[in-house]
Amino acid sequence: MATFAGGCFWAMQECLIELKGVHKVISGYSGGSKANPTYAEMLSKTTGHAEAVQVYYDPQLISFEQLTKAFFYAHDPTQLNGQGPDIGPDYRSIVFFRSPEEYNTIRKIITNIDSSGIYNKPVVTEILPYQMIYGAEMDHQDYYKKNSWDPYIRNVSRLKVMKLREEMPALIKKEYLN
Repeated sequence: MATFAGGCFWAMQECLIELKGVHKVISGYSGGSKANPTYAEMLSKTTGHAEAVQVYYDPQLISFEQLTKAFFYAHDPTQLNGQGPDIGPDYRSIVFFRSPEEYNTIRKIITNIDSSGIYNKPVVTEILPYQMIYGAEMDHQDYYKKNSWDPYIRNVSRLKVMKLREEMPALIKKEYLN
């Protein structure tokens, strides 16, 4: 498993489910202190959590490093407390680690991104030890697929999904490539 927060979980869930070796992605809330938060509580910005995704994957088909690189391509890791039109700490960028090896991998990727000049600002993604993720309500699961008509999906989420497909085509499942 891997857990990431990178803005609205609708786009992040779709970006990561499209990767080879990823079997399931659950939208939820992580990084805060409130047990079992609701979406309404998240909007109040009082839970400490960020919208996050839990990724279930086969490490024989995709490594934690490849998955983490995809996460960094799927959003802007230089934007503090928000992503595009979504502002606030509940949309912040976080990678959760479960071992010292994962922590070191995350640090290496961030160092490489910062030194590469991909972005004109430094990465501000938090690196936190994984503690818990609380699943979001069912209407937030697979929202991208179920609501392609939604203006937010068409104008915000789709751009992130298309960017990841373009940047990492070798990791995208065949059925998602045009």
